[in-house]
Order: sequence, then C-alpha cells, then structure tokens
Amino acid sequence: MSPRALRPGDAVALVAPSGPIADDLVDQAVGALTAWGLRVEVFDGVRARHPRYPYLAGTDEQRAADFTRAWTREDIAAVVAARGGYGAQRMIDLIDWDAVRAAGPKPFAGSSDITALHAALARHLGTPTVFATMPASTHFDAAAAESLREALFHPDATRTIRGPSARTLAGGTATGRTVGGNLSLLAASAGTPEQQCAAGGIALLEDVGEDVYRIDRMLTQLLRSGWFDGVAGIALGSWAECGDPADVEALVLERLGSLGVPMVWELGFGHHKGALTLPLGVPATLDADAAHLVINPGRGGGR
Repeated sequence: MSPRALRPGDAVALVAPSGPIADDLVDQAVGALTAWGLRVEVFDGVRARHPRYPYLAGTDEQRAADFTRAWTREDIAAVVAARGGYGAQRMIDLIDWDAVRAAGPKPFAGSSDITALHAALARHLGTPTVFATMPASTHFDAAAAESLREALFHPDATRTIRGPSARTLAGGTATGRTVGGNLSLLAASAGTPEQQCAAGGIALLEDVGEDVYRIDRMLTQLLRSGWFDGVAGIALGSWAECGDPADVEALVLERLGSLGVPMVWELGFGHHKGALTLPLGVPATLDADAAHLVINPGRGGGR
C-alpha cells in the first residue's frame, strides 16, 4: 500500500532522527514547507541536544518517541526528517513498530543517515519512501525543494530523472524497484534485521566526505555480503568531498563493472545543491544509454 499524495492544508511532522540542527536551519525548513501550503509541527527533538554526545539531537529514547508519535498521530499526514548527521541506527530498535504498522503508510522523506530509517520502514511496512535533500540541510535550495515538493504532492506521476552531469558508465536498460541510498549507511547496516539486498532492483548509491579507499572498503563489503547479488542496474549519485571524481569513477568501474549491469554516473541525487529527489521501493527503468531513470510508480507502489 502506498502513501497518499500531500495536499495544501495537510499537517507534516518535522523530526530529527539523527544529528542536532541549528535554529536558523530549523526556520529554513519550516519556511520551505509552509510555503507549499502545509502546516508544520516541529517535534521537540528537532531543537534538542543529547546531554553527553553533541552529535545527537536528543536522547535515543526521545528521537524514537518523536518518530513514533509523528507516525501514529492521525492528524499528521507526512513525516519529514529535518537533517541527517548520525544517530538513526541508535534509535531504530526503540521505535514502536507495532504502532507504526497499525497506523499504516505515510509519506516519509530524508536522506544520508536517514537511509537506515528508509530500510526499517521497508521492512516493517513495505511502503515506498522518498530519498531527498532535507529541508534543514545547507544543500536545500530552490531546485532541491521543487524536486521534493513534486515527489510528495504527485507521488504517482511518471518522472524522468537525469541530472546535468549524468552519463553512461555501462550501457543497457534495466527494470526493477529502486533500492539503496547512502553507501556508508548501507555498508554499516550489513547484518542488521533491516538490511535489504538489491536483487532484481535498481541500486541507488551516493556518499559525501569519504576517501576513495573507504568507498572501496564499503563497496567490497556489500559485494562480499551478497547485497549486489542479482542487481538489475546501478545509478550513482554525487560523491562530494570524496577526492578526485575520476578516482571514484575508476574505483566504481573496477569494483562493480564485473556485475555486467547497466550503470549511470552522476544521475543527479546526493549531497549537493539542486539534488533530485528519488523514491525508494517503486518500479523504475534505468536507461543507461540515455543516462536517465524513469520512475513508474503507477505500475505498482509498495514492496
């Protein structure tokens, strides 16, 4: 079952599952969502700080309780992660998943560290989610905002995704459900109950601030763990602050080229201004020769 489209007047919850957020960025997020005609409720954890660990927004219990309350309140139409950072994995097991399942699907948006929550929602609800630049991020500009708005207000529309730098790494066409997100979180999730594999799917991968050898290690870990077994196609996003892009591209080809599947470089999503929003868990066709991804949610949402 897929979440319904948002409409002007809907209430959305702004939550902080991971890191703390500066007040000016909270204001930025509220302003952006309000401009779409939405009513925004900022949950307490968004302005909270962990008493011991400054890289966390509130305690694990507080962040999990915020997420549970946001999801289960009938008046909240969607849940949006304000930003990433680190911490989502710490609180996943504290979420009341029975209550979340009983509440049913809702639109959920986030990226980066929020990849862990995308995977958890896929496991517990089997519902599509939205991998998008978050509204309290420094990368959230007008183009990123419009891409997120379109995905939330028109989730059933067929869309063609292609960033300005997209190009072919390995030709061909593949069809499957979108899966993946941030490479670091996918690798860190190996062995957890939420870990999903890319079998039959279009794998989406991006990261930021990782040295090439660390990207090598993470790709190798996913290869050895079987995450890539049976993958239909691969779409790469941005690799900001990861060293020379040519080195990252060469590594990706060396590590993943033997899979023999269509691959696109720099599709347009990730950690950068103007990043495009991509739904996870929906049917899509990757045309690597044309260097684009066509989202086909009307062919059957959910997992």
